[in-house]
Amino acid sequence: VQLQASGGGLVQAGGSLRLSCAPSIRTFSDYRVGWFRQYPGKEREFVAGIRWNGGWIDYTDSVKGRFTISRDNAKSTVNLQMDSLKPEDTAIYFCAASRSPSYSGRTPNQYELWGQGTQVTVSS
Repeated sequence: VQLQASGGGLVQAGGSLRLSCAPSIRTFSDYRVGWFRQYPGKEREFVAGIRWNGGWIDYTDSVKGRFTISRDNAKSTVNLQMDSLKPEDTAIYFCAASRSPSYSGRTPNQYELWGQGTQVTVSS
């Protein structure tokens, strides 16, 4: 299974971007999907996560109220709508997935599958 992340780009502060994560299989059913970001020289940090079959949605505190994670049943993608972007949101964003029965996951080692990163740059 491979993951394809897309939607990054350059935007001014206060603007919006929408990231999308698509699997190479038909569906994310039974998967937990997370978005992480990485700053230069730093480890990947959790941004948001969702369990495809329901029951878990989570955000890191710094994006609550600004970012929304959702699933698109028709396209079998997990999307991250990012509004009110700030310069400190500038990072490489990665999507990740896991079939682990663990209910939730906020750390990178709880995910087995990773997409390539997509750059998000927010100018001030």
